[in-house]
Amino acid sequence: MACNLVSKLIRPHTFTQLARLRSVCAPRQKAAGLRLLSSDAPPENISRYPVPYKKDLPYDIVELMDEVESKGGFLPNVFKTLSHRPAEFRAFFAYYNELMNKETGGLTKADRELIVVATSVHNKCLYCVVSHSALHRIYSKKPTLSDQVVVNYENAELSPRETAMLDFAMAVCRSDTVTEQHFQALEEVGFDREDAWDIAAIVAFFAMSNRLAHLTDMRPNVEFYNMGRIAKDKSKDKVKGK
Repeated sequence: MACNLVSKLIRPHTFTQLARLRSVCAPRQKAAGLRLLSSDAPPENISRYPVPYKKDLPYDIVELMDEVESKGGFLPNVFKTLSHRPAEFRAFFAYYNELMNKETGGLTKADRELIVVATSVHNKCLYCVVSHSALHRIYSKKPTLSDQVVVNYENAELSPRETAMLDFAMAVCRSDTVTEQHFQALEEVGFDREDAWDIAAIVAFFAMSNRLAHLTDMRPNVEFYNMGRIAKDKSKDKVKGK
């Protein structure tokens, strides 16, 4: 069960990026008073709440964490932080998976990550801005677009479709009154009403996530900052394969 979930949470090419980047990132510093989740010492200030020992966690959560860390090269701090409450951990990642990894509808994976970035900027959530900018860079193959959105999505090099998507997402994020004009703007660029639900659900879910990150003072893993910024040199892989 956990293996199936993790394969959906983080795709194989993302695992490759994570593993490759870990080797060039700065070593983590050991934080006093934090209980360890893995063989590596966590960075300082993962969370202001205790991070449980593995032996104190349910098996399915440990299995999921081990799978993510083994394939990705590091364990994102959101897993460690939310393990403080195992039942809520399961509910969080089950809904995350439904929203961010569904195969139906008009939103791409890059679209979904861009929605998270734009609305998390509004909500001032460092963790989600940094981590989901990294995922957007990987899915979109655009190393600078998420940075532009972080500064001001209205001046970013977005397509008309992306602009309409983020306009709608921000209306939901700000709790603006949603009108038929909002839906019409989406429909003009190819989205339907089910896509509008998906956009709104992602915004709503990450509004909760942003606020949990504020509560816990959750910090991004250093690995996220450089992820997807430099394209992999495929010619080197060809040479290695000879």
